[in-house]
Amino acid sequence: MDRQITAVRPEHRFDTNNLKRYLSGKLDSISDNSTLTLQQYRAGQSNPTFYIETADKRYVLRKKPPGELLPGAHKIDREYAVQKALYSVGFPVPHPVLYCKDTHVIGTEFYIMEHVQGRIFRDLRLPGVSAAERTALYVAAVETLAKLHSLDVSTLELLGYGKGTGYCKRQVCTWTKQYKASAHKEIPAMDKLSDWLSRNLPTNDNEVSLVHGDFRIDNLIFHPTEARVLAVLDWELSTTGQPIADLAYFLMPHYWPSHYKVISTMGGVTGVKGIPSPDDLISIYCHCRGIPNSLPQQNFFIAMAIFKMAAIAQGIYARHLLGNASSLNAAEFEESVEPLAELGLQIALSSTLAMPISKELFMLSPKGQAVVQHVKEFMRKHVLPAQQEVKEYYAKHKDTPERWHTPAVIEELKAKARAAGLWNLFLLAESGLSQLDYAHIAEETGHCFYSPEVFNCQAPDTGNMEVLHLFGTEEQKRLWLEPLLRGDIRSCFCMTEPDVASSDATNMECTLHKAKDHFIINGKKWWSSGAGNPKCEIAIVMCRSKSLDSNSDRHGLHSMILVPLNTPGVKKIRPLTVFGQDDAIHGGHFEIHFDNVRVPASNILLGEGRGFEIAQGRLGPGRLHHCMRAVGLAEWALELLCQRAAHRQAFGKRLYQHEVVAHWIAECRIAISQSRLLTLHAAHTLDTQGNKAARKQIAMIKVAAGRMASKVVDCAIQVYGGAGVSDDFPLAEMYAYARTLRIADGPDEVHLSSIALLELRDQRRRAQAKL
Repeated sequence: MDRQITAVRPEHRFDTNNLKRYLSGKLDSISDNSTLTLQQYRAGQSNPTFYIETADKRYVLRKKPPGELLPGAHKIDREYAVQKALYSVGFPVPHPVLYCKDTHVIGTEFYIMEHVQGRIFRDLRLPGVSAAERTALYVAAVETLAKLHSLDVSTLELLGYGKGTGYCKRQVCTWTKQYKASAHKEIPAMDKLSDWLSRNLPTNDNEVSLVHGDFRIDNLIFHPTEARVLAVLDWELSTTGQPIADLAYFLMPHYWPSHYKVISTMGGVTGVKGIPSPDDLISIYCHCRGIPNSLPQQNFFIAMAIFKMAAIAQGIYARHLLGNASSLNAAEFEESVEPLAELGLQIALSSTLAMPISKELFMLSPKGQAVVQHVKEFMRKHVLPAQQEVKEYYAKHKDTPERWHTPAVIEELKAKARAAGLWNLFLLAESGLSQLDYAHIAEETGHCFYSPEVFNCQAPDTGNMEVLHLFGTEEQKRLWLEPLLRGDIRSCFCMTEPDVASSDATNMECTLHKAKDHFIINGKKWWSSGAGNPKCEIAIVMCRSKSLDSNSDRHGLHSMILVPLNTPGVKKIRPLTVFGQDDAIHGGHFEIHFDNVRVPASNILLGEGRGFEIAQGRLGPGRLHHCMRAVGLAEWALELLCQRAAHRQAFGKRLYQHEVVAHWIAECRIAISQSRLLTLHAAHTLDTQGNKAARKQIAMIKVAAGRMASKVVDCAIQVYGGAGVSDDFPLAEMYAYARTLRIADGPDEVHLSSIALLELRDQRRRAQAKL
């Protein structure tokens, strides 16, 4: 926690021994013989706040200021009540442990809460942290605010807390009264702003939630090392009412000019690198609450927030004049009142709130920006330096069963990634990211063969987890999804068959037959990726349901079912090789036979005949992830190509000085950039229109990305010559991946046919629209 504490100021001193006698026996760590140290926080503009330390415990004490107070202000009993209610439901607040209304103890009412160790940022611009961390901290703050506003007030045992609807009218009235009661001179802008707010109240002020009333970055305690809110402080102004007023108050510093300071530590934040824009913060807030992405009557709410801040500043200065201010810098607030009022009036009278708008195409969300930056740093510091150790492990165990095991170094990296919060990023319901956000992350993981596994984002587990998340029963999720999300087990997907052309999935012959409360499975599968890993415990198997053979819909004959690999009759026949390599780093690609395999009927996914429906839900995001990893892999190959071209010499010139090599470099850059934009467009379409609307875009990237990656790696191999096809460099393994991508998840030819049909449909619709 912020340790800006000092000796108790003379005007706030009270009898410490009297306090200790009162607390003795009420708090476990305090007795008559205890040593109790009391200091005062420098910050805090309203209720004086004190830091209490005993031999084994630390507390914070909040009390009313001494002397004459403004009517209705400094209601610390409300602070205690709301924190107690919130703590009981797990919302991040300090644990309130005791309230005392006996003014004889220290001269005023007070309450005590447990001390929370963490970071408080007194400067809203967050100096001293990286731009990525600024983004993450602001995102965490607005997510916490949305969490507060999502609570059901009726369940918080705060009966009679606040007055409910009509909040904005009450706020304008309250702060007008507070300002007039504390004004030391006439400020015309304050009167005009008050009048404008009274005449322009929101047409709909009926929404009611618990509101904080003073929600700012400097009223939050963050985790010492993570962008996570541990506690929300200063609940003096909390009540029930319109939650948008809280959001506007949080956004208020974005509308102060960058040079403008309310006080020395509270400057405007516009233009500070890493701090998200108001539009981005509004979008995150609305997404978290599940409400439309907008801020109706934004001018009113921002102007009201500034008017409230000006009234608070006036009150703080008035307490300074009376000699009972809670902080040392109270005198500074006198200079803030008039500029704030003028700014609020300017915003109130403007037709729009002009804010800088990013022109970046396919822009990441603020949270996505923070996570991508974190992934990049984690890759640079931990993942990439481990490549040689991983390579040596697989070389050492090339012909032993140990090659199927995950090297210890990768397991260590997985533990670090999970501890850092970089885990299951692909599953949007878990990570809170968008497909567009994750597309950028997938590209980063494409720079290293094993990095997807480090973040628990490896295929085919990602697709299988998507299936279980979207279509699994609660019991199926408990048995298989939860351990997969934890990384305790692995999985495989059994779809392709050796005896039929699986590019037409309706050809599949592996059968599913129901016998009472079980299903019996018979058939052969191959290219079951990941099945060699000892932790692979579950397979999703696509089968033809015998009971549906009379169905005329050829896409309604197949089902997907969960089959534990230790079930009798499941036989791993052999690992297949890709260009002679068994791909053990990814768990291999196995041929698996199912011989009268019996599994409970409860293992069916969604129901018989729903296999193709599930496949469409599974393959859309999965293909996207493959393609962006291919973009990352191509960037890696181009980097290697350029390194070789810059250092190798042939026929009296560096390789890049030969026109043909220079042209290869240029063509590779064009192809990579084209594929990246196509893939990001597909991700954006998935986010905004869903899987069905993105079918053409996904088919296009599946063709383009595989061809592009194959071409870039092929050029790099050519520049490296014989070294390029050896194991001394990763290019041969890259080529195996890139070339395989043109077959996996549907060959190019199938996707081209789909693209053509979808394009003809779209052209026909455009033609009809013109008639």
